[in-house]
Amino acid sequence: MTDSKFNEFVEIVKRLRKDCPWDREQTNDSIKAATIEEAYEVVEAIEKKNYDELKNELGDLLLHVVFHTIIASESNGFTIDDVIDSIQSKLIRRHPHVFGDVKVSGSNEVKKNWEEIKLEEGRDSVLDGVPEMLPALQRAHRLQEKASKVGFDWEKKEDVWKKVIEEIEEMHEIEKVKSQPAEPSLAKGGKSKVKSDEELYNQLENEIGDVFFALVNYARFLDINPENALRRTNSKFIRRFGYVEEKIKSLGKKLSDSNLKEMDFYWEESKKIV
Repeated sequence: MTDSKFNEFVEIVKRLRKDCPWDREQTNDSIKAATIEEAYEVVEAIEKKNYDELKNELGDLLLHVVFHTIIASESNGFTIDDVIDSIQSKLIRRHPHVFGDVKVSGSNEVKKNWEEIKLEEGRDSVLDGVPEMLPALQRAHRLQEKASKVGFDWEKKEDVWKKVIEEIEEMHEIEKVKSQPAEPSLAKGGKSKVKSDEELYNQLENEIGDVFFALVNYARFLDINPENALRRTNSKFIRRFGYVEEKIKSLGKKLSDSNLKEMDFYWEESKKIV
């Protein structure tokens, strides 16, 4: 039943590609942004624990997998069978403890073996395969995870936290310099030693990046996915700010007619309710 359903679905998408003017116009490039959007909608349905929605969103994502493949097949790139063969081979090759004779003591060893097998497959670096297009927070987490699997990691959680504090202090040092009036002085050759606003801005941006990177690392040591944590906080902010908006509206006012003291009162109230 599953095979026939899948084949029927593939034929429907092929017909759309042939007979629908919009579908005929699409390329792998033109729909790549929509593919990312569908993936995020899957994540949103998972977080809502809405299985009806998840079912529909997974269907949309499957449509993109098949559609991308059909487009590629038209230029003899690959077929749906090639896609399936590729993932089947990869799963078998990277799970020798399941499909071979390799013995493992637990999931950590599975992850370590996985990275070693990737290198044997021809990757130049352990960090290869982390997409550049990932959100920066998520990418930082994956880079640190991958490095840790080959032993490049902190030994103690406490040292990771010290690094967070160190990076925050370095950020504040640059912030202080940036906020102070420049006092020109000349270096050898008569050139000014004072850094330009652009140089200080770039340095501050680097330091703030280091703070985020260190915090992501600490979250990893707490076994917290920072992307999930921040997404949860975003949702919490939206709920609480929405409460503030509703309260101000109930007074017959616009937010622009309110003030920080009033909004902050309802914000604190929202913490007990939403």
